[in-house]
Amino acid sequence: MEVSFSSLALVNNPFEWAYDLEDLGFTGWEVVSEGKQQLNDGTLSEIKNIIETTHLVLTLHLPFSDLNLGSLNHPIWKESVRQMTKCIEKASDFIELAVVHPGHLSPLGMQLPDMAWQQSVEGLKEICDFADDLGIKIGVENMPDMAHIFGKQPGEILGMIDSLGKKNAGLTFDIGHANTNGLVFDFMAEVKQMIHVHLHDNKGKSDEHLQVGKGNINWKEVMPKFKGYKGRFVIEARTIEEGTASLKFLDSLK
Repeated sequence: MEVSFSSLALVNNPFEWAYDLEDLGFTGWEVVSEGKQQLNDGTLSEIKNIIETTHLVLTLHLPFSDLNLGSLNHPIWKESVRQMTKCIEKASDFIELAVVHPGHLSPLGMQLPDMAWQQSVEGLKEICDFADDLGIKIGVENMPDMAHIFGKQPGEILGMIDSLGKKNAGLTFDIGHANTNGLVFDFMAEVKQMIHVHLHDNKGKSDEHLQVGKGNINWKEVMPKFKGYKGRFVIEARTIEEGTASLKFLDSLK
């Protein structure tokens, strides 16, 4: 298993722990372009130093706060696409894969869901085309049990990806998100569609991002089903301590 670390503690400085990831057993870091990890001149300088002084493989989670690929307000939709493609451009020297959320229904979108769905598809197409020119894959992530958000069910998210018709697009499977919808094993039937995997736990009701093994996901039954999966696993943890404990738990299952 090639396992990366990603922290949701976006208000904390990632450069206080990123240099320690290899010593803790991780082989990569997924940068979330939000908060203090947002890609800018300062963070890019820090990231360059990490690349030059470690062997970490970096992936990227595109920004999602206040952005919506399903927006029917065209200037907002256009800005969402612009910010995501700009983020890919900034990271193009050090990533081969970026994760994106598929969008959600605004109040207007709730009245015109088919149109909002198509907007999401068009936005993803633009992102995939931009990324493809840079040799980057796009992993469209399945979403948790939240109202008015696209991509919660396997058929829905895979249908969206198929409709893109892009060779550089695939599924980022988030097992914690799937668990909030009671669909872990439904998604596991689609391992061949997965190009990237997020690992975290919960008790099935909300997206808690618990340490792996602290929720109700049956990891002993799930992990063997990844046989044949060639991509990277990313532990999405609230703290570096919980991420390290999650990695040890997964190692104990072998």
